[in-house]
Amino acid sequence: MSSVKQILQTRIKKAEIEEYLRERLRDAVFGGVSISFTPIGTRVTIYAMKPSRVIGPKGRIIREISEVLEKKFGVENPIVTVVEVEVPELNPYVMAERIAQAMERGVRYRRVAFWAIQRIMEAGARGVEIRIGGKLTSARARTEKFTEGFIPKSGELAMDYVVEGKASVQLKTGVFGIKVTIYPPDAPLPEAISTKKRGVSEGGEGGQGA
Repeated sequence: MSSVKQILQTRIKKAEIEEYLRERLRDAVFGGVSISFTPIGTRVTIYAMKPSRVIGPKGRIIREISEVLEKKFGVENPIVTVVEVEVPELNPYVMAERIAQAMERGVRYRRVAFWAIQRIMEAGARGVEIRIGGKLTSARARTEKFTEGFIPKSGELAMDYVVEGKASVQLKTGVFGIKVTIYPPDAPLPEAISTKKRGVSEGGEGGQGA
């Protein structure tokens, strides 16, 4: 198998695992998952706002998750740990789920989108984009986008720093999809990178001249 196909298969499997965990751990407010490979097994770290609901009584739920990961998704010797989400406003999975829950309670999508953007930016994010799709104002489905700050769409900044989370909610008018994209506080801005590169170049030239 080529390395490209292997990478694609790994990403597809992770997306499938995320989908399973998001549905299984909705009460725990799922905040994402990281998967890494070690010599003794596959380390699966689950982030959630309510870790106790991931573990379950006497560890029942986390054992169930380990079995599903191994048998259904083919994860070899899964070592599952749970980490509490420290800043919910900077976690796109949590914020997408909060938007879905608010819409389920009857809050208008625009109102909850602006509320979420304010909370995310107040938490220090450099940028945020929220997309809500479905039958928003008519019988025809469409997507509305809400943005603030800076969100890179491509290149190293997008690949290395941008984080995304999705959720969905079933309302009387149909299913609505929510996607939250966050550019976190520790991510560099393009001008900072350009200034740094220019400074290194100028310093190098000065050193050669000396």
